Amino acid sequence: MKPLIVLVISFAIALVVSKLALDKVDVALSGRIAMAIMLVFTSMAHFAFTKGMEMMIPPFIPYKKATVYLTGVIEICAGVALLIANVRILAAWLLILFFILLLPANIYAAIKHIDYQKGTFEGNGVNYLWFRVPLQVLFILWAYFFAIRF
Repeated sequence: MKPLIVLVISFAIALVVSKLALDKVDVALSGRIAMAIMLVFTSMAHFAFTKGMEMMIPPFIPYKKATVYLTGVIEICAGVALLIANVRILAAWLLILFFILLLPANIYAAIKHIDYQKGTFEGNGVNYLWFRVPLQVLFILWAYFFAIRF
């Protein structure tokens, strides 16, 4: 829920700032700025809640801690890349692939009732997927429309 709130509020602020700074509302730029801010926000969890994030990774994947850190760095780099004209389309496609690849970890975490912030098995469970899956789809569509389509 927090990433969605960060995304929407950042988008609204970016729309206002673009109107004030550019004398026009730049929806595409505002969308990319909002996604970049949201990605930096979500990347912080990879460093603050590493143990819980490791628990989200299925057992067959090795180097869990390194994977958590790497995906955090990927989120930061992707956010920055969305703001660079020459690489934004490639970054958006890679980000879409990244979001698709992360979905199984979110499903696994929900099935195992993982609360990544506490590092426990007392999370919301499968019902969380009713929110998480549409949210993941929203992130994919957001990246597509604001970084590729516009």
